Amino acid sequence: MKGLRRVARGLRRGLRYTVLAWLVLTVGAVLALRWFPPPTTSFILQNRVAALRAGYGFYPYPYHWVDYEKIAPTMALAVVAAEDQRFREHWGIDLIGIEQAIRDNRYRDRPRGGSTITQQTAKNLFLWRGQSWLRKGIEVYFTGLMELLWPKRRILEVYLNVAQFGGSVFGVEAAARTYFDKPAAALSQQEAALLAAALPSPSVLRVDAASSYLRGRQRWVMNQMQRLGPEHLEGL
Repeated sequence: MKGLRRVARGLRRGLRYTVLAWLVLTVGAVLALRWFPPPTTSFILQNRVAALRAGYGFYPYPYHWVDYEKIAPTMALAVVAAEDQRFREHWGIDLIGIEQAIRDNRYRDRPRGGSTITQQTAKNLFLWRGQSWLRKGIEVYFTGLMELLWPKRRILEVYLNVAQFGGSVFGVEAAARTYFDKPAAALSQQEAALLAAALPSPSVLRVDAASSYLRGRQRWVMNQMQRLGPEHLEGL
């Protein structure tokens, strides 16, 4: 019995240390990224590994960080209009948006998700592709940390810099230069709407070969941008 108790105490101690290490590592990483640009993302690293396995070598991914002030305001409005119109109101999980997505998906050929911009930022930075309850739980954890430790403007700034806009294009600066040969600061409303329209499936909805479906989404995004108005993000 004494041996079993020693084993149980050792397991409890190991669990406490594991939880403490997890908290220090994750909270420290999220807190550091409040001020420092992420050097890379989990999704970029996964793409690099996939490229190596496919025999492409160290495939270059054009990821270039730019500060919020160097991104056209119309681009920030476009991603909010396209992906998360209640971004300013929720605390990372938009229950109203999830309920709306469930209702809408009953009548849609292409189901849409209810993930917020904060959730998508957490997923791109820290998580792996795929669907599972474990991944969703970790996503919710990082989402909560980011909403707690970052201002909304920082969340949007990081999202714009890490979002995938094509199979090998990450971040709005790389997207602007790849597709329009201009910096992110110079994006027009139409260009910003086209980039935002491709976000749900960036590997399928190609900005450089826009389908009629993508053009339709672009028009919808522009209508939503007009409805929200530029004042929607003022004071963020």
